[in-house]
Amino acid sequence: MPDALLDLLLGSSCVVCGRAGRLLCRTCHDGLPRKAGTCWPAPCPPGLARPVAAGAYAGALKLLVNAHKEQQRFALAGPLGELLALSVLGHTDAGTGRQVALVPVPSRSAVVRTRGHDPLLRVAVRAASRLRRHGLTTVVARPLRSVRVVEDQAGLGSEERARNLAGSMTCSPSRARRCLPRRAGPGPLVVVVDDVITTGATVREAQRALEEEGVVVAGVATVAATQRTSLGTNGPTSWTAGLGVLRESRGSLPFSGADD
Repeated sequence: MPDALLDLLLGSSCVVCGRAGRLLCRTCHDGLPRKAGTCWPAPCPPGLARPVAAGAYAGALKLLVNAHKEQQRFALAGPLGELLALSVLGHTDAGTGRQVALVPVPSRSAVVRTRGHDPLLRVAVRAASRLRRHGLTTVVARPLRSVRVVEDQAGLGSEERARNLAGSMTCSPSRARRCLPRRAGPGPLVVVVDDVITTGATVREAQRALEEEGVVVAGVATVAATQRTSLGTNGPTSWTAGLGVLRESRGSLPFSGADD
């Protein structure tokens, strides 16, 4: 049974404003960001690929991320995927024909079992679908896995998080060769994706694991960035051009709400 139909049968309301009906009403959906921006953490982990987020981890974005992740509101993967797609476009140059590979930060199997789903993977799949609709050949690649349990990150500073996460992920060489797209000419544009960027330690660890196996990471894309990061909109020409493609195209798309 589709998630949206199940929500209607059981009764639901907008997670942002509380209005009865869709999990994300038309008005609140229309108020979501329509462009993304660079969001360097402060301080920034050395060597971090440029991170892009659709907006601050507050208000509607925070409610959407948490409702999907912790309350199993699966239908919210659609709008969250739209936001992640906006951020991914911050690393692309429309019209180049280059393939895009989204690499989600891995979730530990115990966490997935506790939550009953893998929220980031679900959102990444929706983002890839949205990007393909806009002409970008996009896949979700999963060469990363967690290799040890880390401490709860809550309350840890940037240096403590970096130490906590160091060496916690690995990249399978065979899986990387198998799941990352291959084609003549330039290789795929590899983008590490996560739901929220805080200190950047998690995505930096994912980047490290990929780079140790020779995978070139083009950038980082997230749905939201915490207030400790600095959101901006200045970037290379290819970034603003890429954003324009999705922003202009979205105007002709039917409202998807939480049903996409």
